[in-house]
Amino acid sequence: MERVNPQSRRDAYGSRINRAPSPVLVFAVPIVSILLCTLLPLFFITSAVPYVPPLAFMMLMAWRIIRPGIFPVWIGFPLGLFDDLFSGQPFGSAMLLWSLAMIAIDIIEARFPWRSFVQDWLTVAGFTTLYIVAAAIVSGGELGAPMVIALLPQIVLAIVLFPVIARLVARLDRLRLTRFREVR
Repeated sequence: MERVNPQSRRDAYGSRINRAPSPVLVFAVPIVSILLCTLLPLFFITSAVPYVPPLAFMMLMAWRIIRPGIFPVWIGFPLGLFDDLFSGQPFGSAMLLWSLAMIAIDIIEARFPWRSFVQDWLTVAGFTTLYIVAAAIVSGGELGAPMVIALLPQIVLAIVLFPVIARLVARLDRLRLTRFREVR
């Protein structure tokens, strides 16, 4: 009697049945991506004018917009704590601002449940602009024309860069939800 390999009888989709995503990737990919974005501006050349937008904050907002249920509201506190340790901002500023942004996003989504990419882009652009200005004020800057002129390139770059970050989050989400074979 000839033995038939059970794998040869499966169709193209049969190999995906009854396989769960890796629990490590499900929880680690979003958090690690935000933490890496916190560390990324450390590798750029520093200048007197800030050009690099707050990538970690934008990554948090992109994860929150693309996958609304992935983070609890309080996640802004520990991730902001990590950002405060490496960003050079006064301690507690990112914890406060990130937590307020997460609460505000929840309120906006409860109020306006319909969404489009343009609405998400404008929401993140508004929050990022407020975050950049509030972080500059908290760090001791005077609100005036010179500060606005100095922050304008960073704000414009953050607004233009959001679709790229949203695309990166979508790819990371696909990686996060890949299914692996169970080892037996």
